[in-house]
Amino acid sequence: MSSKLIKGAMILTLGSVLSKILGLLYVIPLNTLLGKDGVSLYAYAYVPYTIFMSIATAGIPLAVSKIIAKYNSVGQYSVSQRIFKSSFKIMLITGVFSFFAMFATAPFLAEFGSYGKKGLSKEDLTTVIRAVSFALILVPAMSIIRGFFQGHEDMKPTAVSQVVEQIVRIIFLLSGAFVVLKILEGKLVTAVSLATFAATIGAIASMIVLVIYLNKQIPFLKQLADKDENKIESSMADIQKEIFFSSIPFVVVGIAMPLFQFVDNLTFSRAMASIGLDDIVKSAFGILNFNTQKLVVIPMTLATAFSMSLIPALTSSYASGNMEKFRYELDKAFQIVLFITIPAVIGISILAGPIYTVFYGYNPLGTEILAIYAPAAILFAVFSISAAVLQGINMQKMTVLSLSMGLLTKCILNIPLIKTFETAGAVYATTLGYLVACLLNLFFIYYSADYKYTVVVKRSLLMFIFTAIMAGAVFGAESVLSTVMDPESRWQSILIIVICVSVGVGIYGLLALKSNLAKMLFGRRIHLLREKLNV
Repeated sequence: MSSKLIKGAMILTLGSVLSKILGLLYVIPLNTLLGKDGVSLYAYAYVPYTIFMSIATAGIPLAVSKIIAKYNSVGQYSVSQRIFKSSFKIMLITGVFSFFAMFATAPFLAEFGSYGKKGLSKEDLTTVIRAVSFALILVPAMSIIRGFFQGHEDMKPTAVSQVVEQIVRIIFLLSGAFVVLKILEGKLVTAVSLATFAATIGAIASMIVLVIYLNKQIPFLKQLADKDENKIESSMADIQKEIFFSSIPFVVVGIAMPLFQFVDNLTFSRAMASIGLDDIVKSAFGILNFNTQKLVVIPMTLATAFSMSLIPALTSSYASGNMEKFRYELDKAFQIVLFITIPAVIGISILAGPIYTVFYGYNPLGTEILAIYAPAAILFAVFSISAAVLQGINMQKMTVLSLSMGLLTKCILNIPLIKTFETAGAVYATTLGYLVACLLNLFFIYYSADYKYTVVVKRSLLMFIFTAIMAGAVFGAESVLSTVMDPESRWQSILIIVICVSVGVGIYGLLALKSNLAKMLFGRRIHLLREKLNV
């Protein structure tokens, strides 16, 4: 894997991790401000918005980055710049269209969340869904600029804009909700609407950052266009057609998680009410689709960042016929993601009680759902990477097929499993759906690229062994600490987490260093670290 690719992946990963951490930390004051009903209202509104948003932020920039990387690799820099300019104009129109579409369908989307006498109000849901829809005016155009930079393997603008967007959004969200509820003593729906409208404010801040970076790049872009050796004038219609067909699978993959959540939006309230649990529908849905989901997706952030930075390099290696380099890059990508994701999600599962308490307060149902949900993040990570690979080798149709089958599995099993296992049933249905999608993706890669998983499987088994040893130590430490500390105390739960995570990271890291697994994955720098630690 080239140093530039690793640097780009690390920058994008750092930006994504910081953005996710900020997005996780704000839920503590948000829960205090809005309460269970407010959080549930917020969660119901954000799922359909995320679907609309993902169409732009996941599909378009990746498709554009892939095509720009393709034209840049053959020296057609002027063509790649034309792609950016034309796509930006189209996305401005798309943004306005998306906004009107979501605004108009808000009452229909709200219908499902208001099921049952004790469900959320349809009027309130309509209001908050419409409040968040304004962000769609800017998001598509913003995503194109990010895709343009990623196509040039420059990940810094995307990373910086993500962090700025999140900081501005959170400040507006929390301050707005506080003013409405605590100072003006306004309605809960007004506070939640302002909280969701914060997405628009964050998008404006992100757009400003990206435009600043773009203006700085103008002289360099002109130099590239001037030395363009191939002056072939590609038809604008052909270019847009290529972007459209390339973006479809990216869009589908980008909305995978929101689509699985949307199935819960449509069926969770009805299924819970049918077994006499409509009195806890609001709090249970908030736990399922907001509280625990935010914690679970943290470990898969690395996979998402790697998959985004992987596309141009994989496309280049595969298109040039350099299969040895292609397989080497793929080996490393799978292994690095699993090396971090596996112990992280198992650790979250074991420490579900104190982790949930720290962020949301003590809640037995929240602890149970988080413990069950966390391991599914391994599948989220594998799906993200495998889907990126399939797109990089032009097997887009297989990506769509695998996700469709996974989503169908979720749709078929969701209501029966909820009726059998209550809230946990929705998690089981999601896990099984992703399992189906992952298995299909891995098979398609094996079949299409003649890629063998021998090395990945062997080292993954080693990772699971190390994780099992780590898990035993963490479980023992958590059990002992819970007997002498109050597990319902937020501050004491923080202390439990710090001690247990230190134990887990220390054991897993030591095993990885002693076995040379870390060196095989991360190279010479890890070898130097090992020498300094004398292990």
